[in-house]
Amino acid sequence: MEILTFRAFTTVDPHPHSGNPAGVVVDAEALSGADMLAIAAELGFSETAFLTAVTPTSARVRYFTPRDEIAFCGHATIASGVALARRGAGPVVAFETNVGEVLVEVTPGAATLAAVDTVVDTLADELLTELLAALRLSPSDLDPALPAAFVRGGNPHPLLFVQAGVLTSLDHDDEAVLRLQDREGWDGTIPIVHRLSADRFASRNPFPRGGIREDPATGSAAAGLGSYLRAGGHLALPAVIEVEQGAATGRPSLITVEIPLKGRVRVTGTASELGE
Repeated sequence: MEILTFRAFTTVDPHPHSGNPAGVVVDAEALSGADMLAIAAELGFSETAFLTAVTPTSARVRYFTPRDEIAFCGHATIASGVALARRGAGPVVAFETNVGEVLVEVTPGAATLAAVDTVVDTLADELLTELLAALRLSPSDLDPALPAAFVRGGNPHPLLFVQAGVLTSLDHDDEAVLRLQDREGWDGTIPIVHRLSADRFASRNPFPRGGIREDPATGSAAAGLGSYLRAGGHLALPAVIEVEQGAATGRPSLITVEIPLKGRVRVTGTASELGE
């Protein structure tokens, strides 16, 4: 067994603290679920990936926050792909996850995952009202051009779009958000997004269910954003967008999302070991 620590979705310009930290535990066959949870809690990152049955072209992956197992994690998948590429795997590795097979193109410095099929639904009015209260936002903060939605893909989560200036002053009620996430079973973050331009977005993602106040980079939410934009006809296709996240946490991150006319949305990010 080998425990590695990476930061995924690092920025293009060198930044010593960019990207979202993730644990990657390779050859974890000897670990029970309780062992995995204990290691994830000890590392203290929002997610740690545990890889078993590793071959040059495949691996079984489970993801744990410091609090519980979750179905999928984008940034830990990117980190795992880079870790396996450095061990000679690739160029494509099939990750068997709790949400199905995720194909990951891997290199020693970056990886691209093909997100699982995603469904975009409306967000119930009662839930939106309760969520806005937990986030300390009002209906007037929302962007009327991009209605709130509920995304079912790697992890189920709501998706909100806000007007200019709202993200910089975001100060959510951590305990209220956690109660809502626990009650509704929302494993993922809660992405709050502002559209900067046609193909560039800024996002902040509260994630108390992951044991942290805010996630610096969320690949699964970025994939959900791509599916949302396609489903609603909010951009010309095919398209490539970029998502800026993490600056408010001191860990600026950059996520690239490819949105085809049909088929799986693809999410790309660079990654490096902590300390590199």
